[in-house]
Amino acid sequence: MSQMIGYCKLGPVPAVSRAVVLIFSICAAPVAAAEGKPSMRDVPEIENTLFAAAIAHEISEHCDSISERRLKAIGMAWRLRSRANELGYSDAEIRAYVESDAEKDRMRAKGEAFLSQNGVSYADSKTFCTFGRAEIEKSSAIGALLKAR
Repeated sequence: MSQMIGYCKLGPVPAVSRAVVLIFSICAAPVAAAEGKPSMRDVPEIENTLFAAAIAHEISEHCDSISERRLKAIGMAWRLRSRANELGYSDAEIRAYVESDAEKDRMRAKGEAFLSQNGVSYADSKTFCTFGRAEIEKSSAIGALLKAR
């Protein structure tokens, strides 16, 4: 169950990946702002985009024949951050959201359930490859962030 954490934690990864991980990690904590803004997890355009990016990253981590489209992911992440700012979320709120263990755990559980429901098993890396190739073929939000090697 702890495999999904790779998309939310900053560890010994290349600098480009660290930047992507930091921005993608907006999947982190309910920040109920005094102005009455919803938590970022309750904003579909933020939640769904982050979720697709997290799943794409997880696929690339577990399937050697599929890699991330890192430049596309970085661009998408910066656009998403800008959009969150446009919606009224400050960089401080985003940072607080990023650092929440509770939201990281929620996103991890959601991702693991989604992968499992789609026939993906951490015990068999081939299932990540099969699912990833299907997403690429469909040109889904997840597939758009992946490329077959």
